[in-house]
Formats: sequence, C-alpha cells, structure tokens
Amino acid sequence: MIFEQVSTGDCQSYLVGCDETHAAALIDPELTRIDHYLALASRNGLRIRYVIDTHTHADHFSATCEMARQLEVPVVMHRRSRAPFVDMKIGDGEMVVLGRLRLQVIHVPGHTGDSMCLVAEDRVFTGDTLLAGATGRTDLPTGDPEALYDSLFNHVLKLDPGLKVCPAHAYKGRVQSTIGQELAGNPRLKARDRAAFVEMMRSLNLTMPTHITEALRTNMSGGKAVAQLLAEAAASVPFMSLAELKSRVETPEDDMIVLDVRERDAYEAGHIPGARLLPRGQLELCVNQELPDPTKRILAYCELGYISTLAAATLREMGFLHAVALDGGMKTWREAGYPVRPGRDP
Repeated sequence: MIFEQVSTGDCQSYLVGCDETHAAALIDPELTRIDHYLALASRNGLRIRYVIDTHTHADHFSATCEMARQLEVPVVMHRRSRAPFVDMKIGDGEMVVLGRLRLQVIHVPGHTGDSMCLVAEDRVFTGDTLLAGATGRTDLPTGDPEALYDSLFNHVLKLDPGLKVCPAHAYKGRVQSTIGQELAGNPRLKARDRAAFVEMMRSLNLTMPTHITEALRTNMSGGKAVAQLLAEAAASVPFMSLAELKSRVETPEDDMIVLDVRERDAYEAGHIPGARLLPRGQLELCVNQELPDPTKRILAYCELGYISTLAAATLREMGFLHAVALDGGMKTWREAGYPVRPGRDP
C-alpha cells in the first residue's frame, strides 16, 4: 500500500493507493490543499479514482465535491449521507476496491449518523469516531452518544489491536496510535459502562467549531464556501498595486475608471480621489447606466480587497474585459499615507 498523510492544522487527510496498479483514494480531503494532493499523487505515480469523506464534516470545508469535479471521479460516502452530490453511497461490510487494495467499510454512527471507518491492511481510517487520545464529539447535528458507544465498544475497539489508527483530526497534536494503545490509554474509553460513557459525552461542554454553519452548508449541499468564491474570483482577474494606482490617480490624462464598491457612507467618509461610487450590491443592476463603455479600463476597490475582487470578476463575466482589482483596499491605502478625499466627488 502507498500511504501519504497530509496535515492541515488539526485536520488529517490520507492518500492511499495500490502499489501495483497505482489506483488511489483520497480520504477526508480539505479544500485548501487540492494542489498539494494532486502533487502528492503525481509524485507517487498514483491516479486518484475515488474521493471519500468518512462523514459530514462540521469544522472544515471538504474538498470532495471540487476534486470529483476536477478529476471526474466519484464521491464516496456512507449511504446515510444526505449530500446530493455523492455518487457512490456505500454501506456496512462493503468495500472500495483499488487494484489489490481493499477499503472495508464499518458503519459507526455516533459522531454523525453517516460516520464510517475504513479498514485497509494494517490500519483503520477512523474519521472522527476514534481519535488518538479522544473520541469524536456527539453534540453536533445527527450526533448520538448512545450510538457512539455501540460503534466504539461493539465494533471499532474489537478490531485487531495492532491496527494503526488514522483519525481525521489530531487531538492535542496526537495522530500516531493503534487500537490497542487506545484501549489501554484513551481517557474517554475508561468509562466502559454505557450509562457512564453517555453521561461523560453529554457533559463535555465543548466549544462550537469555527464556521460550523458555513461548513455544514457547503459539505451537505456541495455549495461553495466564501473562501472558495474569493479564490476563484482572484484566479480570474489581474491586480494593480497601491503605488501604481497612486501614480495613475496623480496623472490627469489617465482615463482609467476607479470604482469604489463600498457603501455610500464608507465612500463619503473618505475615498480615493476621482473614484466613482457603485456599491457591490447594486453592480449588476446599475452597471449599464454607470459604465456604458465595456472597453474602458476599470479598477475596483473596497475596504479590505475581498469584495472588490468579487466585483472585478463579475465585471469581467459581464464583458468588461479590462476590469482589474486593487491589490489591497482602502484600509491599506490610508495606512500608506496616500491621499484620501471625503464627501462626494463632483
């Protein structure tokens, strides 16, 4: 088996493949690491055949949907997943076949209703069901401490004690473990009595993950995260530096349109001299009246540089092929000591 582990903060992803056929699967990929996964696969001579989520993630953005689109391969999840983009729904006791390598599915509800583990040769990919030194939480949507008890004590912990544990998260930085080590030393497994375990899980009082609402929305629907929209917009537009814009603002004969896409109150509090106001929320509705010439060079800016990147990408999609975005925003313009004009320009 060819095996690669990728850490993104506490999140853990795995690239596994058959060392004979070089067919591979990517398990629990994270959205910001797509290029890294592709580079790893290329380095190892692997062809990714499946992208797999061990469960619906609530604390980071899954790359399964985007990777499946790019590579034209199926998304694999447990059959209890409600995500509409899953191509291959799989159940307990079934397998994903990668040449001579088999990924054996164990349905392990508890952390989520659609959680599953994957057993492959000398290791088990446990998702968030069993972590090194902990277990997955049960206070998120579809979590169930009773079900987690059954999944752990009646299934996962009955596997070969020598199997390496490959979790989807590093708990307190720990990722290396075995089933036997977890049985012996995992503090959350000390409560072998069902009632005691359930009570312990219900009293953990853990903080909610950052971006939980957005992560659940995108991971359950296949929609895009804000960061993904921004990255796609940034990849489709050129940028101009603050210094270059300043020199053009100071050149009277330069006919580039400088477009402030903030709201009116922000514009009137202080804007780049000569800039026109066209708030991002009104762009599509007002662009024909405000910008009748699609051949003009247009630079969009906002406060921090995010909204203006989206605005420039939208302008390009609408036919303004010379639209660019400011590399930075009004905040960095002010901090650089460049001129600011309050009120409305004539």
